Amino acid sequence: MAEIKTTCCVVGGGPAGMMLGFLLARAGVEVVVLEKHGDFLRDFRGDTVHPSTLELIHELGLLDQFLALPHQKVSQLGAQIGTDFVTMADFSYLPTKCKYIAFMPQWDFLDFLSDQAKKYPSFSVRMNTKATSLIEENGQIIGVVADSPEGQLRIKADLVVAADGRSSILREQSELPLVEIGAPMDVLWMRLSRLPSDPPQSLGRILPGVMFVLLNRGDYWQCGYIINKGSLEKLQSEGLESFQKRVVVIVPFTADRIGELHSWEQIKLLTVQVNRLQKWYRKGLIFIGDAAHAMSPVGGVGINLAVQDAVATANILWKPLLDGNCTEEDLQKVQDRRTFPTVMTQNFQVAVQNNVVRPTLASTKLMGAPWPTKLLNWIPPLRGIPAAIIGNGFRPEHIRCPEKL
Repeated sequence: MAEIKTTCCVVGGGPAGMMLGFLLARAGVEVVVLEKHGDFLRDFRGDTVHPSTLELIHELGLLDQFLALPHQKVSQLGAQIGTDFVTMADFSYLPTKCKYIAFMPQWDFLDFLSDQAKKYPSFSVRMNTKATSLIEENGQIIGVVADSPEGQLRIKADLVVAADGRSSILREQSELPLVEIGAPMDVLWMRLSRLPSDPPQSLGRILPGVMFVLLNRGDYWQCGYIINKGSLEKLQSEGLESFQKRVVVIVPFTADRIGELHSWEQIKLLTVQVNRLQKWYRKGLIFIGDAAHAMSPVGGVGINLAVQDAVATANILWKPLLDGNCTEEDLQKVQDRRTFPTVMTQNFQVAVQNNVVRPTLASTKLMGAPWPTKLLNWIPPLRGIPAAIIGNGFRPEHIRCPEKL
């Protein structure tokens, strides 16, 4: 079995893994990122780049290059709640350079981070390389075994960072306890073409028994149909035509293009999970992003949390890794830093799930927006509160690790 050695092995080339790999390499730490796919081209991944993430890219001096990539800017989020339309969040109130969410294909975002990281000689990324198991020695994790195009590979590392998502293989092997919080819904993602005559704004529609999300992606709508958890099979048994009619009732202007959905294969199921590790680390190993805490799609903040985790990890660990002395106390500092925003965000999501999503999916009567929600229309500055939770999070991070010139 071939073997390589590095200072830090990051498992997973998603937003958390690529951002961490970039920042550590920028600080002079030798780092290898493992990505199990051959490229980043996957449909219906989270494509929202939040104001706090744009602020980080600005701090890195890369904002103009980044915004040269194709994207759509959304400065407000609204929802049609029964008979009422409510502007739910207004990002113009945020104290950030970019007062909007940028909708950008995640593969462009990840390619951008990868290209920037490759400018540093201490960075390498291995595509088509899937970590399959941890290497443990005397109670310490010292690396991973991975399947690669050249065969099985052993990567020895001072630190393994598991950023391999909500279905993390390494998390199962670590035997760290996981707290399951749960969610009442799943989401069906699909796309429908967008016409110039369509509404310009990304928005949600809340009707009796139905929640539907429309994200403006320029020439198409990215659509999310929220269903009761585990109800997809029943929906499919009623037939695709019945499903198409349901969508048209919710969004009448899609009637002339609903036929674009001609197969269930075009409708992707996101099985919603909300959970978090009680302890994020063992000696020689730490989990970040969805591997440490799976988030609900409420607010679309999963990428934001993952990127913030990566920045905090780089800020805290770059020096110990460079010095060859990364201890469990250092790993504990990362968890301590990121536990508060994780718990607060999940509490916010669970409150929305229990007080909005669950009753809406169970309702049969058409109603307007509740009066607390209408306050957002009556007093516009209040829209800055949900904008801050969604756009910046409860503890936005900033770049503290240096660049080794």
